[in-house]
Amino acid sequence: MTSSQRIRPVLGLTLAAALLALAACGGGDDDSSAAAASSEEPTSQDSAGGTQAEPDLEGIPDVVAEVNGEEVTKDEFVVLYEAQFQQAAMQAQSGGEQPDEDALKAQTADNLVSTTLLTQEAEARGIAVTEQDVDDELAALAKQNQLGSPEELIAALEKQGATEEEARAQLETQIVIEQLVADEAGDIEPSEQDLRKIYEQAKMQQAQAGKQGQAIPPYAKVRPQIVEQAKSDQLAQVTQALVDDLRQDADITVNL
Repeated sequence: MTSSQRIRPVLGLTLAAALLALAACGGGDDDSSAAAASSEEPTSQDSAGGTQAEPDLEGIPDVVAEVNGEEVTKDEFVVLYEAQFQQAAMQAQSGGEQPDEDALKAQTADNLVSTTLLTQEAEARGIAVTEQDVDDELAALAKQNQLGSPEELIAALEKQGATEEEARAQLETQIVIEQLVADEAGDIEPSEQDLRKIYEQAKMQQAQAGKQGQAIPPYAKVRPQIVEQAKSDQLAQVTQALVDDLRQDADITVNL
């Protein structure tokens, strides 16, 4: 996959933002807090009749960053930045705040640099993704979002502004990185001690929050979910460690 063909979200962030928008249209909600921002952001009408902030794309250079001689273009940046902004705006909606665009732009550029480093490393290791891999992932995402087929998922994403080509490219990048991280991590088998620790921490957090009503189920009942969480946490640590290692020897220039 060449640089010009590659849309480089970090583990499918752009696609995830589109799916988040689908969930919101279906009544989903996310009341997470977001960073404060300027009151001078441009706004537009949202579907509910209120105003919603639009990202400021002025002053973004044609080449946002260079990673080991590979350019991260403005077009690539804008695709991911608009998705980041959309997520932040949805999260901030309940508080009436605007996203911190300077922080989001820096985060977007950093994410693109990290993803580029990971895809370069995957290429160096000979890791490749087939069309069938992408088809399988589309089918899985369709099922997760309670849609009847990958075609229905693509149609829904297109309504959110993501083309089929972009969605497939994003998924390809996501799968490549996941395979790279799996190659780096090897077999991950959380110890029983680690699993018990996660469970006890969850119980403690619930107690500290003073939550009433729904109690945490017995350990034996939720153990499979804890195993998945533990594996996910360890893969995240492996990913960050790999990115940190790759950055040490990389030639990186960010032009924001």
